[in-house]
Amino acid sequence: MPLFRIVALFLGLGVILGLSIWLVTSLSHLYMQISFTAPILANLLLLLVIVLIGSMIGGYIYYVNKYTRKGSRTKKGKRRVNRVRMPEEKTQVAAQNLQALRQQVGQIQDKITQKALLNKSQQIEADLQRGEVKVVVFGTGSAGKTSLVNALIGEIVGEVNPIMGTTTQGETYSLKLKGVGREILIIDTPGILEAGIAGTERAEIAKRLATEADLLVFTVDNDLRQSEYEPLKALAEIGKRSLLVFNKSDLYTDEDREMILGRLKERVKAFISPNDVTAICANPQPVQLASGEIIEPTAEILPLIKRLVAVLRAEGEDLIADNILLQSHRLGEEARKIIDIQRRRESDKIIDRYQWIGAGVIAVTPVPVVDMLAAAAINAQMVIEIGKVYGVELNLEQGKELALSLGKTLVSLGIVKGALDILAKALQFHFATYIVGKAIQAVSAAYLTRIAGKSFIEYFKRNLDWGDGGITEVVQQQFQLSRRDEFVKSFVQDAISKVVQPLSEAWGEEDSYELEELEKFQQVEAVEEMAAQLEDDW
Repeated sequence: MPLFRIVALFLGLGVILGLSIWLVTSLSHLYMQISFTAPILANLLLLLVIVLIGSMIGGYIYYVNKYTRKGSRTKKGKRRVNRVRMPEEKTQVAAQNLQALRQQVGQIQDKITQKALLNKSQQIEADLQRGEVKVVVFGTGSAGKTSLVNALIGEIVGEVNPIMGTTTQGETYSLKLKGVGREILIIDTPGILEAGIAGTERAEIAKRLATEADLLVFTVDNDLRQSEYEPLKALAEIGKRSLLVFNKSDLYTDEDREMILGRLKERVKAFISPNDVTAICANPQPVQLASGEIIEPTAEILPLIKRLVAVLRAEGEDLIADNILLQSHRLGEEARKIIDIQRRRESDKIIDRYQWIGAGVIAVTPVPVVDMLAAAAINAQMVIEIGKVYGVELNLEQGKELALSLGKTLVSLGIVKGALDILAKALQFHFATYIVGKAIQAVSAAYLTRIAGKSFIEYFKRNLDWGDGGITEVVQQQFQLSRRDEFVKSFVQDAISKVVQPLSEAWGEEDSYELEELEKFQQVEAVEEMAAQLEDDW
């Protein structure tokens, strides 16, 4: 009992005792006065005093005990409610995620992919309704997983064979454990780390089943190899509750068995509790007695069964809810990646269209510099269309504001001059001097439009945010990607067929006077002059 309640009890008893002494003293005088004249009345008065004092003490104790029991019940009730509500809240979140996922899937254009994701979401929803506990036995092909499953369910469920690769598909079996209210599904998986294409395929099946487990039983037959440690750690990092089982322990001496078990606990202590690391013998080797008689020992898996029961009784509800929540999150991420690829593909088509439109506008512009005002108008429309792909509605004024802001950034960072230099060198190898200048202007406009479009994709992908580095960092990153030799070569080849060759044919019809003027203009020094003039205009 808490200290304050003990103090309150003694104080209350003290008050009652004081009142009782006062009452007895007062009534004793009265008793002495009437006992000589009415003895019977005096005795009744004495009895009444005794009953009254007893009632006061009894009533006080009753109400103290009642308050104590009420407080205890309230606390216990709260703890019980919290244990039940937590998984319910998680499953509600999972259900909301699945509902949001179905809305996302509706945006996917590939009908086959869309149907596959919907089927997965329906499977998760079905698991949410059934509430079975999925226990997945996972490990290498020679660790004795199937023998472990056999011992758990008490009957042969697969071929027991020491050769790696016995189990080629995941097999599911039902199991009831005393003290665990829910049905347990034991899933035997193919082995990991097997050689060959078939072994790799089986390992992928096993890893997929492991990520869908409520509880993972990772089986080894010795100390963890690095190739076993990595997948176990990866599964723990995504939230998989795991038990580590040291199987075939009968093959070792007591000293070696304890040494291996201790080493296992030490290696995985960062993500698996030492209580969750057990040593068992699912399929012990036959023993030959001195008389020649061969004895088949029984399986020793009681430590694992006890741990399974303890974990499932204490955490079963949470394990199911956590796994369903994890699966819904993973499926949502998969859908988002598909949608992101789809949006990038659509945005790239928009960029490709507008970059050559911009090149065409510059090609017919009479001024001998890149007309950034014309390019800004084109980029504004491009921004609006890319925004629609990402579900953002922009008006023309907003599009112009974004385009002009990015255009100023291109100039201030020297990217315009850099683009002119890069493309001038590339184009001078292909055409005569008189056509290079005009080609540089047009192709540079297309090149800059592409950098702008790629930058806007990052802006919309980040929910109308340029990120911590701001617009400058995003633009610089896109420029670095666009100046790679392999990209420049590919871009120039497209530009030659779509811009330069049509421009060359058009200029071939001009008179000789205009050609001579263009030859004067198209010297290498003119490239730097164009860039400087452009910066002055801005």
